[in-house]
Amino acid sequence: MTAEWLVCANCAGRVSEGRCAVCRAELARLRAERGPWATLGGPAGLVALLLALVAVLALVARPA
Repeated sequence: MTAEWLVCANCAGRVSEGRCAVCRAELARLRAERGPWATLGGPAGLVALLLALVAVLALVARPA
C-alpha cells in the first residue's frame, strides 16, 4: 500500500505530505512494513532485475 492517496483523519491532508504527527507516524509505519526489498516489488524493479540477469548471462555465455 502506498500513502499517495491516503487522507489523514486528523489534518485532512494527504498522508504522503506528512503535515501532522499522525501522518508522519503512519508514513514511518508504512515504510517499516515494506522493508528494504520493497523497491524490487514493483514492475520497474522487476524489469531492472531481469535486465541485469540477462546482461550477466550474456557476458557469461559469450565465446572467449
